[in-house]
Amino acid sequence: MKTSLRFSPRKALRRLGAAILFSAALAASVAGAHAEPLVSEEWLNAHRADPNLVVLDIRSAIDGGGAQAYAVAHIPGSVHSDYDKAGWRVTRNNVPFMVPTVPELEKLIGDLGIDETSHVVVVPAGVNVLDFGSAARTYWTLKYVGVKDVSILDGGLVAWRQASLPVESGVKAPSPKIFSATVDNSILALANDVEAIEGKGGASLIDARPSSFFSGKEKAPASQAYGHIPGAVNIDSAKFYDPTSNRLKTRNELAAIANAVPAGPAVSYCNTGHWAATDWFVLHELLGRKETRLYAGSMVEWTSNANRPIESSRTKWDDLKKAVGLGS
Repeated sequence: MKTSLRFSPRKALRRLGAAILFSAALAASVAGAHAEPLVSEEWLNAHRADPNLVVLDIRSAIDGGGAQAYAVAHIPGSVHSDYDKAGWRVTRNNVPFMVPTVPELEKLIGDLGIDETSHVVVVPAGVNVLDFGSAARTYWTLKYVGVKDVSILDGGLVAWRQASLPVESGVKAPSPKIFSATVDNSILALANDVEAIEGKGGASLIDARPSSFFSGKEKAPASQAYGHIPGAVNIDSAKFYDPTSNRLKTRNELAAIANAVPAGPAVSYCNTGHWAATDWFVLHELLGRKETRLYAGSMVEWTSNANRPIESSRTKWDDLKKAVGLGS
């Protein structure tokens, strides 16, 4: 018996379309598969030559570094952007440390050679929890404006050097790109959102500051009042961090600490959105609690309006000690 084989253009087009869709899905899967929130120094060393990879050194005065420290020694090929000076946080309406405008962020990020297709690995110094907060806030900012593939180098530059991996000196000038933001408002809480939560509930408020700030025994210089937003639970960002290894704790340890936050929507805050970025990173990115947002304005913005409520354990004795130079 002879079998007749006929060419069908319609079937061929369907097969071609299916093949293209499959290839695109596979490519997207491969491209996104490496973008873990935390990457190791071994992973970064193996992928330094990837064409879409941008290694972003953010050392600043917060960790005792900055442009000079970067020029002395940095991961080969990395570019530098001072977290404290480059414009990752700005003053707006007389309130410092706010999220920049979209045009400001498009210029800042594009000038670093980052666009929508980049995989950015944020490199902190790797010296303490404050330093990790710089990386977490930078990570959050990149995600906020639509950079989908972002990671933090686990352990920072210290871990890289402890692994005896290469460093170089000098300054690498970025090759600017045109970056067009796609804002993700699902990870940002504004002051009016927090006012609604404080008044009516609907989400947990997480205060990421040390307990002395939460209770009102001390405050940030830019904050106008002592204490915390009523109803907040205090989870100091330092609880998530292992100061011995200068890395976040294990996933199981992180989950156990985060159990203090009820299931469902949550908003993390601190003084300026710096410590709170670590709490957001742990809950949203590592533990998969995708209903977590960052109140980037935090207590500095919250207390800029005297009508917003504050809860505090501060006493007149605390004020007296401060007056004579014995307290905060």
